[in-house]
Amino acid sequence: MNDVMLPEDDYGATLGDVLALLEQGRQAAARSINALMTATYWRIGHRIVEFEQGGAGRAAYGQALLQRLSADLTKRFGRGFGVDNLELMRLFYQSYASAGISESPIRNSAEAASAGKSEPAIRISTLAQLAERFPLSWTHYVHLMRRTRSDDERRFYEAEALRGGWSVRQLDRQIGSQFYSRTLMSRDKRAMLEKGAIAERRDIVTPEEAIKDPYVLEFLDLKDEYSESQLEDALIHRLEDFLLELGGDFTFVGRQRRLRIGDSWYRVDLLFFHRRLRCLVIIDLKLTELNHADVGQMHMYCNYAKEHWTLPGENPPVGLILCARTNAAVAKYALDGLPNKVLAAEYHMMLPDEALLAEELARVRRELEARRLAEGGDA
Repeated sequence: MNDVMLPEDDYGATLGDVLALLEQGRQAAARSINALMTATYWRIGHRIVEFEQGGAGRAAYGQALLQRLSADLTKRFGRGFGVDNLELMRLFYQSYASAGISESPIRNSAEAASAGKSEPAIRISTLAQLAERFPLSWTHYVHLMRRTRSDDERRFYEAEALRGGWSVRQLDRQIGSQFYSRTLMSRDKRAMLEKGAIAERRDIVTPEEAIKDPYVLEFLDLKDEYSESQLEDALIHRLEDFLLELGGDFTFVGRQRRLRIGDSWYRVDLLFFHRRLRCLVIIDLKLTELNHADVGQMHMYCNYAKEHWTLPGENPPVGLILCARTNAAVAKYALDGLPNKVLAAEYHMMLPDEALLAEELARVRRELEARRLAEGGDA
């Protein structure tokens, strides 16, 4: 085939237009998927609440319903339907109960349930109408529900996110900076709101990142090229090597160590023994944002290990929580419950600095992601 010289100016303009169209199309696709996903989860939350409130004794079945639903949905659809996520869907409906499309679908559902019939299939048009009521992504709503402390605060951040077109990252940054409280206390609230609407470079989310949001992948039953379990496993292996390379203080004890508390089984990702401190070091890796539940769970692990794994003459165990999020890494020691301040100071002096661990975790994650992208480009 003979090479044809294209007019550079015309081609450049055509390429620019095509790129813009693709960007717009991907953004629209991400918005559409998120809107339909959010509407679906609202309906699931409505169905769960309807079951629980269907009779005087039904509320007592709430947790059992979530556990059974979680097991069956996970078996059918895979990730994304744990009890915590189903509780989020229930909370989402309760927080946005007034977002219903019309009275008739809900009333018909309630009448069908009271008659012992299952809810009829949702019409696509009905779901599409409901989707229009939720202009933010599901991840936005999850953060609004989990990270705000009152309905007023949630509504404020929701309104500002809509007005300013905030990405999830920008919403996270504003919540973390106490933007709501600072605005309430400010004398010039208009200036505060105008300043808060300005996005930073780190707030930008590309269409590719929006499509690869874990919630979207789970909803569509798609598997990312580098699965969460693979990433977690790779990070744990690298962390194990890193701690052993720090010197002779850490001795490896085990990986994925099981423990049973009540009727529930848990696993700790890594278990070390620190020779100079003469204590166990329990390490748990999270691929999500650190929250109070993670800290509480680690204290539970430490208490269990103190009672069942600690030998006579050893000091109390210490917990280390590592959060390897996409845009940040956090390391936090759980040192509560130590018998005296001297021992706590000794722990702080001899254990690796939290910032050093977070930096290593972030570096390794970047390397793994870069390798994944390189492998995808070679394919």
